Amino acid sequence: MEEHDLTPLIDRLLPRMQADLAELKANSAQTSADRKPVELDQQSVGRLSRIDAMQQQAMAAAQEARHHGRARALEAAIARVDSGDFGWCADCGDFIGAQRLDLDPAIMKCRDCAS
Repeated sequence: MEEHDLTPLIDRLLPRMQADLAELKANSAQTSADRKPVELDQQSVGRLSRIDAMQQQAMAAAQEARHHGRARALEAAIARVDSGDFGWCADCGDFIGAQRLDLDPAIMKCRDCAS
């Protein structure tokens, strides 16, 4: 394993990861109403309006699932910072690379292991 001083990299990326995580959690709270089941009320809502509402609900649920996955990845990256494993490939143990981590701080694998 090579020697790398990750302190400047972590100092730059950790606030970004924490801000992204906070934003994802805030967006999740703001859009919770969009993911609620669509009620069947044929007196006030027509069939096409209900289908449209169900489609919007499904898209909101899919977006929430993507956001939840990203939040879990960011939480895991922050945990790796705390444990001292941040920046090292989960498969081979080599340094992932500063440019790769700049693109996605939650990445867990080096270029060779990811391909």
